Amino acid sequence: MSGVKLEKVVKRYDNGVEVIHGIDLEIRKGEFVVFVGPSGCGKSTLMRMVAGLESITGGTISIEGQVVNDLPPRERDIAMVFQDYALYPHKTVFDNLGFGLKLRKFPKAEIEQRVRAAAAILKIEHLLERKPRALSGGQRQRVAMGRAIVRQARLFLFDEPLSNLDALLRSEMRTEIKKLHQRIGATTIYVTHDQVEAMTLAERIVVLSGGNIMQVGTPDEIYNQPVSKFVAGFTGSPPMNFLAATIGSNAGQAEIVLGKARLALPAASQAACSKLAGRSVEFGIRPEDISLEAMGASDAELAATVVVVEPLGAETLVIFQCEGGEMTARLPPTFALKPGQQVTVRLDMEKFHLFDPQGGAALPSK
Repeated sequence: MSGVKLEKVVKRYDNGVEVIHGIDLEIRKGEFVVFVGPSGCGKSTLMRMVAGLESITGGTISIEGQVVNDLPPRERDIAMVFQDYALYPHKTVFDNLGFGLKLRKFPKAEIEQRVRAAAAILKIEHLLERKPRALSGGQRQRVAMGRAIVRQARLFLFDEPLSNLDALLRSEMRTEIKKLHQRIGATTIYVTHDQVEAMTLAERIVVLSGGNIMQVGTPDEIYNQPVSKFVAGFTGSPPMNFLAATIGSNAGQAEIVLGKARLALPAASQAACSKLAGRSVEFGIRPEDISLEAMGASDAELAATVVVVEPLGAETLVIFQCEGGEMTARLPPTFALKPGQQVTVRLDMEKFHLFDPQGGAALPSK
């Protein structure tokens, strides 16, 4: 059974501005799906429509087979965690966790059992008598998550819940959210603009732009098989490099032409790229597929000049100027490079991508 199903869902405001354009999406029961995209892409609006906090203009939203278009939020059996913790400052952690159940007139014994079970899952049993002002940001977020857990809802919605936390806490809470889902197995929709969160948390990722779905897939599919330049550029940190190129031919063999540089293509790419001969393309390659050392038989060499060196401890990011533009490489920290230095970089031509310069659609490269 589907956990959530969206069919031709549209959102149009009274002024005629349409922000969601006929979206179709099916989320399996128990699946963890992340909506990701830049600010204004419609991800939060789409989630709020699922929650019933935004009305829909057209289409159908179903939760576990039940059409919920006209149901108010409280009747949809959902639990939400927001960016703002929204805790009651005058209530203890115990009362914050149990307040929703109290409003629904659950017996005191069941409230006690559910609250203590949620507190144990989140390791906040020792905080139950404190008030929010006595908690850290991470503890407050755990309480907000606990309030959702006690509901035992059929659908969990997270709207950028980690945005207010520092980098270390975000990393810790990502781990806790993943553990939580593995433990309770609830259907979960998680909204974020942070592609690192999307890649680490999701079973499937929905990439949105301008109120449309650009691609739906596993983290591996989104990262390694992007359907467009937009998706390729949005995922990865640093993102994929793009260089203006053309497909050339040398002695009957297809090659990538970057200005005066020519990159030989492996046998696996010859048939697909030969069909693009003479065509302008965007050549894409990820930072980890660029090195100063030999990587394999399909390496291609490219002369480059070091522009910026960014040491990060475990790795060093280096921006190079080369034919076709600038590109960033992720290198081991053992390379001691300086701006202005002339080097020869090696590109792993088993892992390049091609995109249409006009529409940005991925072009076949194998």
